[in-house]
Amino acid sequence: MRVIISETEKTEEKSDFFNGTQLIVAAGLRVLVFDTIDGTIQQPLKGHKDIVYCVAYAKDGKRFASGSADKSIIIWTSKLEGILKYTHNDSIQCLAYNPVTHQLASCSSGDFGLWSPEQKSVNKHKVSSKITCCGWTNDGQYLALGMMNGVVSIRNKNGEEKVKIERPGGSSSPIWSIAWNPSKDEHNDILAVADWGQKLSFYQLSGKQIGKDRTLTYDPCCVSYFSKGEYIVMGGSDKQASLYTKDGVRLGTIGEQNSLVWTCGVKPDSNFVVLGCQDGTITCYQLIFSTVHGLYKDRYAYRDSMTDVIVQHLITEQKVRIKCRELVKKIAIYRNRLAIQLPEKILIYELYSDDSSDMHYRIKEKICRKFECNLLVVCSQHIILCQEKRLQCLSFTSVREKEWVMESLIRYIKVIGGPPGREGLLVGLKNGAILKIFVDNPFPITLLKLSTSVRCLDMSASRNKLAVVDEHNTLLVYDINNKELLFQEPNANSVAWNTQCEDMLCFSGNGYLNIKASNFPVHQQKMQGFMVGYNGSKIFCLHVYSMSAVEVPQSAPMYQYLERKMFKEAYQIACLGVTDSDWRDLATEALEGLDFDTAKKERKKRGENDNELFLADVYAYQGKFHEAAKLYKRTGQESRALSMYTDLRMFEYAKEFVGATDPKSTRILMTKQADWAKSSKEPRAAAEMYLSAGEHLKAIDIIGEHGWADMLIDIARKLDKAEREPLAKCAFYFKKLKHHGYASETFSKMGDLQALVQLHVETRHWDEAFSLVEKHPQFKNDVYVPYAQWLAENDRFEEAQKSFHKAGQQKEAVKVLEQLTHNAVVENRFNDAGYYYWMVSMQCLDIARDQTVEMLKKFDRFQHLAELYHVYRSIQRYTDEPFSSHMPETLFNICRFLLNNLTKEVPPGISKVNTLYALAKQSRKLGAYKLARYSYEKLQELSIPSRFQESIELGSLTIRSKPFHDSEGMMCYRCSTNNPLLNNQGSVCINCRQPFIYSASSYEVLPLVQFYLEEGISDEEAVSLIDLEVPHTDQREAQWQNMDDGGIL
Repeated sequence: MRVIISETEKTEEKSDFFNGTQLIVAAGLRVLVFDTIDGTIQQPLKGHKDIVYCVAYAKDGKRFASGSADKSIIIWTSKLEGILKYTHNDSIQCLAYNPVTHQLASCSSGDFGLWSPEQKSVNKHKVSSKITCCGWTNDGQYLALGMMNGVVSIRNKNGEEKVKIERPGGSSSPIWSIAWNPSKDEHNDILAVADWGQKLSFYQLSGKQIGKDRTLTYDPCCVSYFSKGEYIVMGGSDKQASLYTKDGVRLGTIGEQNSLVWTCGVKPDSNFVVLGCQDGTITCYQLIFSTVHGLYKDRYAYRDSMTDVIVQHLITEQKVRIKCRELVKKIAIYRNRLAIQLPEKILIYELYSDDSSDMHYRIKEKICRKFECNLLVVCSQHIILCQEKRLQCLSFTSVREKEWVMESLIRYIKVIGGPPGREGLLVGLKNGAILKIFVDNPFPITLLKLSTSVRCLDMSASRNKLAVVDEHNTLLVYDINNKELLFQEPNANSVAWNTQCEDMLCFSGNGYLNIKASNFPVHQQKMQGFMVGYNGSKIFCLHVYSMSAVEVPQSAPMYQYLERKMFKEAYQIACLGVTDSDWRDLATEALEGLDFDTAKKERKKRGENDNELFLADVYAYQGKFHEAAKLYKRTGQESRALSMYTDLRMFEYAKEFVGATDPKSTRILMTKQADWAKSSKEPRAAAEMYLSAGEHLKAIDIIGEHGWADMLIDIARKLDKAEREPLAKCAFYFKKLKHHGYASETFSKMGDLQALVQLHVETRHWDEAFSLVEKHPQFKNDVYVPYAQWLAENDRFEEAQKSFHKAGQQKEAVKVLEQLTHNAVVENRFNDAGYYYWMVSMQCLDIARDQTVEMLKKFDRFQHLAELYHVYRSIQRYTDEPFSSHMPETLFNICRFLLNNLTKEVPPGISKVNTLYALAKQSRKLGAYKLARYSYEKLQELSIPSRFQESIELGSLTIRSKPFHDSEGMMCYRCSTNNPLLNNQGSVCINCRQPFIYSASSYEVLPLVQFYLEEGISDEEAVSLIDLEVPHTDQREAQWQNMDDGGIL
């Protein structure tokens, strides 16, 4: 643990509290707010009239409070604004905010109060002794009060006492500081209690003490937990702040001061500690916790919670925890030994057994002496202490056996193995010297002398090569025997040789793991942390405080050796861990390189022990193919012989080897020969061979890709109709080659009518499709719908509409007609529009069998629109063309008919201006001057095109010279009422509402009356009644009932 002083300030300080961004200090009559980043005072806060004793910050950082000897408490916001003030009867001693809510506990000499923003008054409760300290549990449910009489009272949120803890010292040991452990991992709420009986104790919420009292050597004034509850900071009369574990084990001194340490605080979620002293000094420290660990092969030991040691087996992931209950200063591990240095002693542990997976350690020796050292190393029978330039070798009984003094500071030390009691050490110095020391030899051996300081060292398994990382992060590899530099690599911070392979090492740096075999190029992969060991195919990496074993495939370096025909070295790499395919590649390369020893090792490793089979492979690689084939046959591996001949394109020899007795092998051989012919760009020969081998699909693929339609139809005709897959593939290629007839023949042979219909549709052979539909009506939709779409795409909409109708796609048919109608209206083709509306109405009438009411309404509407567009065509021709084929009377009647039917809405395209203009002109000609004047007046209300403007204005003036009456009216043939020529109520009688019946040619009103028969009268009876003489009025009314619409007689 290292301590760095971040900031020091001098104030008349009494108490403080630390928040993430602000430091709140009670100093004299003021509350000072410091910035925690640079230590500057943000603002002094005034509001108290006497010395401020205490401050407290809410956990969410939105509010803080201050308490003073003036008996008042002030609530402040994080923006340093005072928002509330309340008082007690005595001076305020301590404050504490509920960590869950904004409820504030304020304690004085005689009582304590509970205030929250939701309540109007402060709930106060009397106590029997002066309260010196207070604190809430993590869930905010209970409040602990420490008192001068040595009692700890635990209250609920309402102030009611639930637990009372009476300390042994009583009033002679006042409780001066308490704190709840904020850890969320603890199962119980744990309260730390420090009293002036110089004791530190821990209690559960129930009041039960945890463990024994911890004796202190000073009067504690303050206790504060780290945010996660793992450490405790405590200060007092010894003028220093100390760091303790959560169990009360002292770890060390944070900082020494010139006066009593009155208060302390820990910055949330950090390792910054602030101290406030009696002389007004505020000091901020940063604590840095270094990693204490040791590694030997696949065992890794590291410090946990400062007082425990965890030994982890990196292969099996087993872990064992060793509780030391004191600060662990150094750890060393070697083979079955584990050394742990504590403040006053060194413990030597050993494994229970020699089992490589055993994780049970027991104490072998204790060296009860205090040692000061920078590095600790353990061997089988000794420990090595390193202090700057000095190395000391001690036995496990604390006897100093050897001592070496170096010429420079020792930067790196490592045990490189050896017999028990005679182990060798590799030592690197700051001046660049690299030494080898044996624990039983007083004289060091100089291996190398570099120009720069040594950072990391390792020696290869055979002790012939040395890898060094210097202070410039350069990796240097030397031959120890001749001191020659073999190679160097940049960007390295640690290095390790593979413990199982002489020529492989790995090093880490710049976020990459680098693996190097011999003098081949480096193989890189990304990695977090840095590498500390290399064993077989596993690399051990340390990231922050976590050690992990990374499985690294050795394929890359193996292939590097294979490329240079270094088969023995490649075999050694493969033994570290490669895939099965890599093993096969190694055996193949070894055989090709005639390294039969390596190839045989690979065979044995895979479990192949047949020497004759191995000899057959050797003969094959030596070119003795016939001898190899005989051995393959003798060992029952005929397939290998066949593969050998076919790979060499020796198909004749292969046929001889197979003979005529094995048709299956013959077919396989033919297939392989066809494969070879195909790859040799002899497709026709390949296709014929595939056909001979019964591989129809492969033959069809070749023939189809080359477009040999005649050859393809021969195959299709020879195939049985049950062989659907080859036939389907033939049909596919016929379609691709646009041979419609052949494709049709193939589909017919298969009996696939669906595919045949689809073929006719895709190729637009509609006649053949229609003839097929006549025989098989179930395909009607599959033909008529695409046909209709094709017609629509080719602007043959009327035929498309009929086709949709035939396909039963009524909605599509209606949709086409509606689109045709819309286009006709937009293009002023009103005759066509009327015709299309009539067709739509007739289709609605066809559909009306299923949906009677709705479709009949549509039928009536579309019939009405068809008639309107039909008659408007005559008016449009009259206004837009120079000549008209209609007599004035007919145009006059058409205009009246149209206007009488436009009382509710005007359909798109029909112009009311054109209609009124035509009516005005014809009315004047026929002497209906009143109607003509009415039409001109209506035109004045509309927007008139410029081409009619002058004519209408002139007509409006001249019509006023004519008499204001019409020559004749329009008589109702039902009630004989004389009706006006234009009727706002529509085309009905103004008296009896009887609809008028018009002539379809001249549009004159016909002497006809619509009526419905009464229920029970048949059509025959009705005709006979009509033929009778005219009955009396009352009888007629009994027989018939006039209706507004119906049939025509």
